Amino acid sequence: MPGKAISFPGGGGSLELPSGAPVASAVLVSCFACLGHSPGPARLARSLVSRGFAVLRLDFTEGPAQGGDGGPDTVPSVDAVVAASVWLAAHARVPRLLVGHSLGGTAVVASLPRLPDVAAVALVNAPAGANEVRALLPPGERDAAESSFMLGPGRLRLGRDFLTAIDEAAVAKALGAFPGALLVLHAPEDRYVALDSARRWVTGARRPASLVMLDGADHFLSRPEDAAYAADVLGPWAARHVAPVREREAPLPEGQVEVREASEGGLAQDIRVGTHRLRADEPLTLGGQDSGPTPYGLLAAALGACTSMTVRMYADRHGWPLERVRVRLDHDRVHAKDCAECESRVGRVDGLERRVRLEGPLTDEQRTRLLHIADLCPVHRTLESKVDVRTRWDDSSTE
Repeated sequence: MPGKAISFPGGGGSLELPSGAPVASAVLVSCFACLGHSPGPARLARSLVSRGFAVLRLDFTEGPAQGGDGGPDTVPSVDAVVAASVWLAAHARVPRLLVGHSLGGTAVVASLPRLPDVAAVALVNAPAGANEVRALLPPGERDAAESSFMLGPGRLRLGRDFLTAIDEAAVAKALGAFPGALLVLHAPEDRYVALDSARRWVTGARRPASLVMLDGADHFLSRPEDAAYAADVLGPWAARHVAPVREREAPLPEGQVEVREASEGGLAQDIRVGTHRLRADEPLTLGGQDSGPTPYGLLAAALGACTSMTVRMYADRHGWPLERVRVRLDHDRVHAKDCAECESRVGRVDGLERRVRLEGPLTDEQRTRLLHIADLCPVHRTLESKVDVRTRWDDSSTE
């Protein structure tokens, strides 16, 4: 779901907020995400929001591509990145993280000398300067005051001032003076930005940088699995370098879990357990965004984790040579379908098939005993018992 539309001098974007007060802020600059052609930035934003970040998304897009549905008319500009950061500092928190996709990444690096509070930068398929961009322009427009070129699904309009601002020397100087953390995500098969750009980002950083290859992905992270992988890398990295969870908020009491609808709406749910944050969702085919496991998937995962832990503790206590435990579970329940029938559904016996694999030189007697112990894990016993669930109004004040 899109965030709240906002505007600032020289541009506009959308603001996505977490449940509760933001613990950190980020500006995410992309290309063509607003036209729906690049799902990667949306997944990156969700990964940050689920970890407590307020995210202002800025997209460099000329507008409707080939007669398609429109998006904002925001040309690439380093000034726009700075203006977005200033707006976010005034309305949420000073942005400590900048994330840039494609030319948005180059603009992000060029803006660093003007944003001294930034602590970390993440780049996704970003060209390391203007030369690689000029090579895509028609020969007669490479030195023009304004030029444009087709980039995948649409057209980008570039001004001479922007190309000057992202000149190789200027960008290298900005990155070399940046004292914060750097993450570079790059698709080796990107047809627009060469792998050498990733190398130059990493080698030009002032401190050791993290480089992750997005094997098989394209420039726009068009495949959902590629977008999800990039988001899975960015989220924990950002939490580690910008706003570690354990330092920014008190954990929930033991035994307490908090679930809230995710800020972007839909079916996604943000879950807090102690100091940990999780996400639950439904697949795209059932109206969700597939940004996390389903509720039944989490239930099966809880049983599997408890089974493995219980077996491990028992084997260790007895000094048995158990090297590794693997538990696989199968269930055929679909939460969205069950929810639609919740008022008319009568009692039904649920079934979970659990397969336990025990690795190591165990005797047959030890394996048999451990399989029996698996049936005694606390979550298993809870599922088989009658659980008393009481529901009441929550009258406490909201955060």
